[in-house]
Amino acid sequence: MDLAHLGAPIGPMTRVHGGFANRLYRLDTDQGSFAVKEMNHLDRRSTYRAEDVFRFERAAFAAGIAMPEPISVSEHTLVHRWVEGEKIPEAPVPAAYAFEIGEILARIHALDVQWPDDSTEDPTSRDWPELAERATATGQPWAAELTAQVETFLAIADFVETCERPGPVVLTHKDIQPWNLLAHEGRPVVLDWELSGMLDLSGELGSTALSLAKGPGFDDVRPAIFRSVLDGYVAGGGALPPWGPSWFVFMIGGWLGHTRWNILRCLAGVEAGTGPDLALSHESARNGVRGLPVLFGRLPELQELLMR
Repeated sequence: MDLAHLGAPIGPMTRVHGGFANRLYRLDTDQGSFAVKEMNHLDRRSTYRAEDVFRFERAAFAAGIAMPEPISVSEHTLVHRWVEGEKIPEAPVPAAYAFEIGEILARIHALDVQWPDDSTEDPTSRDWPELAERATATGQPWAAELTAQVETFLAIADFVETCERPGPVVLTHKDIQPWNLLAHEGRPVVLDWELSGMLDLSGELGSTALSLAKGPGFDDVRPAIFRSVLDGYVAGGGALPPWGPSWFVFMIGGWLGHTRWNILRCLAGVEAGTGPDLALSHESARNGVRGLPVLFGRLPELQELLMR
């Protein structure tokens, strides 16, 4: 990495562990502290539009969105100014925090930023029987659970492929989840914009609101927090799309793709030079194999609970 433009280092660059897709380092120099992200292009689930995302980030930062300042981008490296804050636990957030996230989403969606046409999507993978066979043959610790849920995963793939999205489609962050948020003096800071792109509005709102309204599983979902995100969105000038299954299809489809991607890394059985550590991929694969069928099975219940 050529980081000379960040100033003279005042200590070694240190790894910050825990990234789900890329590798993050902290660099302290005479010009301040920086988050240096080593981008994983080798096995990304989708094309990363580095320059487009960086331009979108700069527009969001200039508009006053609470986020780390984007500093520079190259083919393999993304740099932001380091921001201190408290990590958000996977638990229902305070109502005021949820409301402000809704306002932030409305402001992001109102940005006037040109985006290349990326309307084509790869079909949802349906190779779950083959993945289960390979997991069993290679002795993966979650192989039996995956094998028992193959039909469920095929049903999930059908749902993701056929669910009607009513629109509108907006340019947005696409991944506002607890692990991509900080709290600075109790207020949100939005991190990790690399997945940014065009998305059906209902999928963005449903994914964000549900993730902030629940605990680690789906036994502790707070409808009032879910509604706070939506109230904040309306207060910020946004309009809510029609209610229905499309509110959850993006979350389910994203988790399905993330699970498959980590399963493939686990099946390779090697510690890759980029992306998450192998142990983290095993944890993500296991969580997906266990959690996705639960979410899918409770979808009608969640729709009824959250639309009240």
